[in-house]
Amino acid sequence: MASRSHAVTTFEPEKIIQPIYTGGDVALDRQARVLATCLGDEALLTDLRNGAPLARIEGVRWGDLDCAYPHADSISSNSLLSLTVLVTVAVDDTATLFATGSTDGAIKVWDINGGYVTHTFRGQNGVISALVFFVTGEPESDVQGSFIDKKRQKKSRKNIENGSVDRDALKIHLASGSEDGKIRIWNLAKSRSVAALDSHVSVVRALEFSSSRNILLSGSRDKTVILWDTLTWKADKVIPVFESIESVGFIGHTLIYTGGETGRIRLWQTSNGREVTEEQQFGSEGDGVVQILQNPFLECLLCVRADQSLTFYSTSSLSGPIPSESTIKPLSIFRRISGTHDEIIDLAYATTQRSLLALATNSEDIRLVLLEPQGSESSSPPAASSYFGSDVALLKGHGDIIICLDVDWSGCWLATGAKDNTARLWRIDHTNGLYEQYAIYTGHAESIGAISLPAQPPPLGSGAHSDPLSNPPAFMITGSQDKTIKRWSVPKLENSTSGKDRSRALYTRKAHDKDINAISINSSSTLFASASQDRLVKIWSTEEGEAQGVLRGHRRGVWSVRFAQNDMPNISGTSGPASARQGLVLTGSGDRTVKIWSLSDYSCIRTLEGHTNSVLKVLWLPPPVPSDSTATRSKYPVQIASAGGDGLIKIWDANTGETACTLDNHSDRIWALTVNPENRMLVSGGGDSIVTFWKDTTSSTLAATAAASTARVEQEQQLQNYIHRNNYREAITLALSLNHPGRLLSLFQTVANHEPAEDGSLSGLKAVDEVIASLADEQLLELLKRVRDWNTNARTAAIAQRILNVVIRSYPSARLAAMKGKGWKEMVDALRAYTERHYQRVEELIDESYLVEYTLGEMEEIL
Repeated sequence: MASRSHAVTTFEPEKIIQPIYTGGDVALDRQARVLATCLGDEALLTDLRNGAPLARIEGVRWGDLDCAYPHADSISSNSLLSLTVLVTVAVDDTATLFATGSTDGAIKVWDINGGYVTHTFRGQNGVISALVFFVTGEPESDVQGSFIDKKRQKKSRKNIENGSVDRDALKIHLASGSEDGKIRIWNLAKSRSVAALDSHVSVVRALEFSSSRNILLSGSRDKTVILWDTLTWKADKVIPVFESIESVGFIGHTLIYTGGETGRIRLWQTSNGREVTEEQQFGSEGDGVVQILQNPFLECLLCVRADQSLTFYSTSSLSGPIPSESTIKPLSIFRRISGTHDEIIDLAYATTQRSLLALATNSEDIRLVLLEPQGSESSSPPAASSYFGSDVALLKGHGDIIICLDVDWSGCWLATGAKDNTARLWRIDHTNGLYEQYAIYTGHAESIGAISLPAQPPPLGSGAHSDPLSNPPAFMITGSQDKTIKRWSVPKLENSTSGKDRSRALYTRKAHDKDINAISINSSSTLFASASQDRLVKIWSTEEGEAQGVLRGHRRGVWSVRFAQNDMPNISGTSGPASARQGLVLTGSGDRTVKIWSLSDYSCIRTLEGHTNSVLKVLWLPPPVPSDSTATRSKYPVQIASAGGDGLIKIWDANTGETACTLDNHSDRIWALTVNPENRMLVSGGGDSIVTFWKDTTSSTLAATAAASTARVEQEQQLQNYIHRNNYREAITLALSLNHPGRLLSLFQTVANHEPAEDGSLSGLKAVDEVIASLADEQLLELLKRVRDWNTNARTAAIAQRILNVVIRSYPSARLAAMKGKGWKEMVDALRAYTERHYQRVEELIDESYLVEYTLGEMEEIL
């Protein structure tokens, strides 16, 4: 019988997908290489080429972020100012001036390099909602409404001609919009308002300036966009857009873009105010536009949405003229970035190469995330680069939050269940970039909380095995909060219309008395298990849907259930061995336990305890990849992984019930857990929006341990050789590094007993004195710790005092006083206390020796 290897198991977090944006402002540098986002109370700078974080700036409040960098390489923490009351900020094109608008209606202009305030403007009522710097073509007249102060205009021009006022300084202006719908124009050279524009009746959310046409553009939640003539400061054109506007801007010389509550990017002609984009469907509440950033250098728009996602739109199709009466298609999306994945409810590997990760993120959409980038992206613009963790696609179709998902054996077919009472089947063709909804299943009366696809692969060499995309799974099983389970048939590819409603179930069974949380199909697709909040797990036949047995024993609701593979080695339970061929089931419950059940008699053969909160997910770990061809699966211990509400993942030995290791990288409960069967890569996701990839480092850890053990044996042998050759310097240094206090003590005792002792030596040999006198601070501190330990024992105190004497006489007091290290003060106190005790004992012995001497003298007189 093959011996089982010792269950030394280690996992380390290899990669992490974590939030980069949780609400607030977003900024993009001119090369579209660096993305600046608000992440809680921090500003995060991310490299869009590879997704790597560049820097974190602490102390940034929600919504007070804006950046304008001439070059991405100039980024530093000094380039970002942060105040507590800000709601709106703006940076001029030269990146030297920084404007802030606060809740009290005050506006401040800052010098970025100097860090001081250059202007303070007051006069607007309410919160400042929009700011923009701009430079006009000619110095303007002072305008208040429609009144033109010609006298001031004449005086202004006279000052320019006399050179008393810088002509360029008069051109720099700041436009501000507030929640009362008013816009004010501030002249920085004159330090006052030169125009008040009053046409909007609601909050002004966006301002933009066109230097080529000298037009100021404003967008408001009153559902209008206004183009203002900067020569007269009158409304040149009012465009009704019929939606609350959050962002506006110019594209080229003839178009403007708008984005608002409906989630649509719409284009309008400035000449006649006509919308040139084709009719678009309204988006959901989460699709609402919060902010739009334009990058003219790379011809793209960055749209920030209410669901904290970022979408890149290409504007390259707008390079040519647009006929006055024609329409164009909406701007195409070439990249999506999820700012945060919210609470991760479930996840699974997708595609045959396990190159994608499907995420259910507390929303009605499934996000597909890239795990293995293909080819080189060096020629692509940074905003279009693909990297680990970047979004590939968004699967839309459900009308409410997706609760569960599962994939078939190939990873090409994805099943999802949601709160909209429907299940859907998706076809994942990553090679061709096709991610289609294949079928819809309706029939449950309440939310679908459990779903499962058969995991049995077809025979090797068959058409279904070689071309899984053309061969959907044979069936699907769902469990719902309506307490029923259903088996659904899946139509063949040639008989299916994509997305067609397939509501007929092969059978429906009233399964439990409470919500059904999980379903698992065994590896031969003959049985499946359902787990419920009623604390029961039931085993069903797949074909007839008849109950075969009930697993009783959990004290609270069961959250997760998994069948073991048929070829898994036998495990030893509390009542004897159990075979996977007869059926083994793993369950996790709200009673904080994991149980292993045998289907031979439907009994619990082992209970694993260790979690401090509900066990939300369990799975069987595949055996490690054998390091040699002679190794078999039975050589390795059967292991289990469980994830709980305590934010921990535990790896268990199924034969002993002991914890092999505990993985900790989450700050909230872990809802989702899966494993890559090819390399045992664990993936976990939870309420903290973090996805952690755990690499199995067991083999490397064992190799490192074996190498360290071999090196230690070699070093110990080398130490013996040094002692034998009287090479005290190397022997003492090596004994200290190996942490061998016994060997070191024996060496010093040999030196102290050396006969005859060398003249002038403190320890007995001058070579040892020289070694002790030349130790580094770390080595000296380690030696003194050993001296402290020896000094506590009367039998070794003499050696300790001799070595301590050598140290004190070899080093100046200033160096000893300057030494700092862990436990330095406690060590010195211990040395002093025991040394005083030894000297007190010696003095008592001396006093007693006088009596002995007196007694012997008297005895000599008698004799």
